[in-house]
Amino acid sequence: MTDTSDAARSVGRRTVLVATGTTAAALAVGAAVSTEAPAAVAAPDLQPAAAAAVCSLTEEMTEGPYYLDGALVRSNITEGKPGITLALALTVVNSACTVIPNALVEVWHADALGEYSGYVGANGHNETDDGTFLRGGVLTDSSGVANITTIYPGWYRGRCVHIHVKVHTGVTLTSDGSFTGGSTVHTGQLFVAETITTAVAKVSPYSTNTVTRTTLAQDGIYDDGGASSGLMTVTGSTSAGYTGTLTLGVSS
Repeated sequence: MTDTSDAARSVGRRTVLVATGTTAAALAVGAAVSTEAPAAVAAPDLQPAAAAAVCSLTEEMTEGPYYLDGALVRSNITEGKPGITLALALTVVNSACTVIPNALVEVWHADALGEYSGYVGANGHNETDDGTFLRGGVLTDSSGVANITTIYPGWYRGRCVHIHVKVHTGVTLTSDGSFTGGSTVHTGQLFVAETITTAVAKVSPYSTNTVTRTTLAQDGIYDDGGASSGLMTVTGSTSAGYTGTLTLGVSS
């Protein structure tokens, strides 16, 4: 179960912008997201993010082989899967570092044993597979922030710990709790410093994952570009859980 050959599946090399430093910290503030009623989401009402925003260019990353259409719009994607809580606060800005409300931020990743919903068994474990666990997304709030509760991802052969992310604009929410339409303005991956993953790997259920772990430095997708390549700022502990923040600049 590996997506090191994902270059063949790449969604292209569109350019995005990522706010860094104090700008990113100022943007990463949390808020709740409504998923009521099927409706077309209004065009973004762009608001200035910071007077002295500093942005750097980066490339998008491959979608990978485990994407599924029809993700649920929801702020908690855990579905009871065991693992250490990870609260994501992802801020979306445009090329002028202006925040984008009502953008749909969608994430998906492996569970503690390295299995993706819809593909369970590919990493050698026998689990119940409903096709939806650890998948979903939310609309960004008026500050451009998407808050998603999940668990710290596990790993599988050939890849470091990572979370896939897509950003969509102009979507329509549907009556079955999903979304349709709109435009995908960013496809990427989120990463975590190796020191944190090392600590997590010692804790159950992660410690029962016997697949040899690929480190961040060994990964064939992460290009060592720091925040501009999707490396999140992560705080917390294995006992209290973690919070991961990142500002995603998109070419919208």
